[in-house]
Amino acid sequence: MFKYLKFIFLLLISTGLKAQTTRPLNLPKYDQLPLHFGMALGLNQMDFTIHNSGRFLTNAIDSIYSIENTPLVGININIVSNFNFHNYYAVRFLPGLNFGQRNLTYWIIDTTKKVYYSHVMKIESTYLDLPFLFEYKGKRLTNFRPYLVGGASFKIDLAAQKKIKEEDKPKIRLSRTSFYYEVGFGTDFFLEYFKFALELKYVVGINNVIVPDNTQFSQAIERMNSKMLMFSITFEGSDIRIFKFGKRRSG
Repeated sequence: MFKYLKFIFLLLISTGLKAQTTRPLNLPKYDQLPLHFGMALGLNQMDFTIHNSGRFLTNAIDSIYSIENTPLVGININIVSNFNFHNYYAVRFLPGLNFGQRNLTYWIIDTTKKVYYSHVMKIESTYLDLPFLFEYKGKRLTNFRPYLVGGASFKIDLAAQKKIKEEDKPKIRLSRTSFYYEVGFGTDFFLEYFKFALELKYVVGINNVIVPDNTQFSQAIERMNSKMLMFSITFEGSDIRIFKFGKRRSG
């Protein structure tokens, strides 16, 4: 799915570039205002990077032969707070929620019967997302502008279980908190009353998220890091309208 999103993303950029020479300048004073606020909606693809331990193919009757990860598509909802401290630089804070799921398929071999079988774990996550990013903005071309973002985020998995229920076993547990670094790029499109942007971002976990226990399902993994590909559409307005609205009400 994300292959098609990348194609659409590049198509919109090329179309926007061709049209800039004929369009009037929208929001000409937008970058002169220090604060902008808005909303971001998008899709994500949650994934894992798995480092196997030395417990594969032990002498136990049932031994883990391999682990396959299947990333699935989820959704993001974030609030945008943007502070411009330079013509080409800004800092952004985008608190929000990330909903997603990853399926882990364990392939197990019965060493006595020489039979393979599989077990699928559905790992669901609901992250309280707290990213803090720096943005480098390219030169504005009429109503189009490319940009780069990079920074770090702290996530709290609200769906992480302190204890696995008996009916859900066997299942691994994930750490409730995790740290990430984020890099990405996007394009701003200035419309008559607001700005919207298309953004593609790669989010990589730093810490080990698996919680060890006494089962072979967690012992087969030495280290597991979360990662995520995120596509977002942001809508931002300027603080000048907020101030004007406040003056009308106070008057």
